[in-house]
Amino acid sequence: MNKIKDLPAALASLGPGPVQAELFHVEKQIEIDGVEMGVLENGVPYLTESGLARMCGIDRKVLNRLAINWPDEKLKERGRSINEMLETSGYFESNLYLKSELNGSEVNAYTEPVCMAMLEYYAFVTKEPRAEAIKAFRRLARETFRALIYTAVGYSPEQRMLDSWRHFHDRVDMTATSVPLGYFSVFREIAAMIVPMIRAGILISDRVVPDISVGKAWSEHWKASGFEEKHGARRKYDHEYPLYYPQSKSNPQPSFAYPDSALGEFRAWLAQTYITSKFPTYLIGQTKRGTVPVSVATKAIEAFSDKALPAPK
Repeated sequence: MNKIKDLPAALASLGPGPVQAELFHVEKQIEIDGVEMGVLENGVPYLTESGLARMCGIDRKVLNRLAINWPDEKLKERGRSINEMLETSGYFESNLYLKSELNGSEVNAYTEPVCMAMLEYYAFVTKEPRAEAIKAFRRLARETFRALIYTAVGYSPEQRMLDSWRHFHDRVDMTATSVPLGYFSVFREIAAMIVPMIRAGILISDRVVPDISVGKAWSEHWKASGFEEKHGARRKYDHEYPLYYPQSKSNPQPSFAYPDSALGEFRAWLAQTYITSKFPTYLIGQTKRGTVPVSVATKAIEAFSDKALPAPK
């Protein structure tokens, strides 16, 4: 079964945003005119609880109570109005915020659909419209939520894309001389997978390291297929991460290099087995951890059609 064809449906079942499985990490957060805002590591812009409350012209405690008790609150008059606006924008999450982390402290990150629904409610729906909410909503009618926060915090999606290429190329360069002659490394050989991922918008970083997933799966396939008898023993070599990776603290990392005679076996397995049946599981895991947005994961799948990555002959 080609599981990759079923991935869009599997990702859709996760909802319109990342699934909360652990704390999301904050890339950058600042405060402007008393409004805290930032961008998560996966590129999602947000307002903090105090930031959104200030924009809405309400006390932070009011917003906090609403969010904590959301399952009950959305059945009441105020909550029903806000929930209708959320569902209109395609937001069906069970929580109003994403639990995130900045320098060891938890941050309640309110993303665009929630912020816009809250602002619209306090600007135009409530019996006592807030001037702050009206002003903020009108401003966001002129600029998009994402553009406003990206500009404010100095976040550049283009720079993150360049950083992804840097992460990839720096690791390729570091394996160029460390792999024994006559052998290949998994990381250098999965460029056919990583390059389309970067182009699709998946940010390759120290937290998104697909070669670990590929390496483990290939090692199991190597042993199960008895390839050592056919191609000879694999050899360990010292793989080193760039110094800006947290993993570099334990350099060198012992990794396996495989005989060049098995390269065709690896490429066929990567295209016919890993990409089609194991990569979807990897992507879904990344969306659950919040490192890859569902929309980006869905887009990435388009890069792995039979036409984009033909099986080696």
